[in-house]
Amino acid sequence: MAVGSGPENSDPSKKRGSEKKPDVDLSEKFHGISYQKKAEPNFYQQLKRGVLGPKAPEGDLPLRVRSEVARQEAASERLIGIVQLGVIIFFAVLYALAPRAEGTMGFNFVPIAFSFYLVFTLIRIYVSFRTTLPVWYLVLSIMADVALLVGLIFSFHIQYAQHPTFYLKAPTLMYLFLFIALRALRFDPRYVILTGVFGALGWLGLVFYALTYQGGSTLITRNYIEYLTGEAVLIGAELDKLIIILSVTALLALSIFRARRTFFSAIRQKNAVKDLSRFFTPEVANSIVESESRLMAGTGEIRDVAILLVDIRSFTKTAAKLPPETTMRVLSLYQKKAAKVILGEGGKIDKFLGDGILATFGAVSDSETYAADALRAGVELTHILEEECADLEAAGWPMKFEVGVGVAAGPVSVGVVGVRDRLEFTVIGDAVNRAAKLEAANKVQGTRFLTDGASYSMALRQGYKGNMIDLKSECVAGINGKVDLVALA
Repeated sequence: MAVGSGPENSDPSKKRGSEKKPDVDLSEKFHGISYQKKAEPNFYQQLKRGVLGPKAPEGDLPLRVRSEVARQEAASERLIGIVQLGVIIFFAVLYALAPRAEGTMGFNFVPIAFSFYLVFTLIRIYVSFRTTLPVWYLVLSIMADVALLVGLIFSFHIQYAQHPTFYLKAPTLMYLFLFIALRALRFDPRYVILTGVFGALGWLGLVFYALTYQGGSTLITRNYIEYLTGEAVLIGAELDKLIIILSVTALLALSIFRARRTFFSAIRQKNAVKDLSRFFTPEVANSIVESESRLMAGTGEIRDVAILLVDIRSFTKTAAKLPPETTMRVLSLYQKKAAKVILGEGGKIDKFLGDGILATFGAVSDSETYAADALRAGVELTHILEEECADLEAAGWPMKFEVGVGVAAGPVSVGVVGVRDRLEFTVIGDAVNRAAKLEAANKVQGTRFLTDGASYSMALRQGYKGNMIDLKSECVAGINGKVDLVALA
């Protein structure tokens, strides 16, 4: 009795287990695919995405993508070092050529600071080309940048023998934004924030020193003219500078954070193209990645193409007697040889069907000789696999290696099939069906390569010059009416 047909199964009241089992999404369980509609993001999630950009957390990146990110950041550090070197050389030349300002009678340690910073920058560049700079060295470099700037500003107090409030009016503070922007080259907001915070702390230190100079006798004023022309401190003006420093730092860090996520997505996409190219032809991979809209099942177009199908004779029966590793070794070698021939004639491999290969000519990229190319590829396939049969036998194939090839040309639908989360780029049409039936007909006809009369005539018009072995009208299983069979091998 068939399972499920007994009387105990025909009466619902006698079914074992009164509790209803929860529905299980087998697609999600075995393939990680869920067809449940995703919940709409709430206001907070929309706001977060709007501020921070698309989610692309670094922790979720594959190892190879993280390696690519690390390589790009190492290159950015070298660029930062080179730019720093250019900046210090520019300032040094400018300082050497410019006449010394009147009243600068105090000790001048600017040349000493420039010299130390130049040596530090050269060491940084050398190390960055030799290895990856550690985090502590990057932090030390930021501190050196800020220390140089703060030291230069503080030097005005000594050089000009003026009250410390004198340096609070120096425009040299604006160079802090150059150092902050310089850190943006790394695409890491942490170092931008560190530079801005260190710069703000440095400026606070200068303001604090000016306020506490000579026991805290510095005058605090609300008069802007008195602040500009005297030795008083305008607290509001110094707060404005701090607010601007921190605001620019925060905005630049946020911009870099958003750009970093996009950067990760771009690297991911770059690696995806490489991976897709291993599963699809490069043209298909690029069309998927560069598509202006999301690909959906049912999209495609009609094209005149040629379909080639090749299959190993007696594969299933023979493979059942072989160890799995031997079967895979033979398959890999056969597919490598077949792919070289197909690609060499301008064909594209649509898919590997176990021991079969489905290839297209003119489906992915336009071709005016698709039928002729397919016939040349089919003839060469049969000859190459026959001539190099010894290699396949050495790989473990226990008998003479033989294949059947079928080629058919005509209009087919080229496009995407499947469901929402599982799509496949393929070809569908009468030519695909005829190629499969012609390949199978080789067994009945005792041939290795068959095509039909219409496809052969089309190939001749496209420049094919091969000779047929036989031509006869026969019935082919799966095709209505008689078919003009053209044997080419």
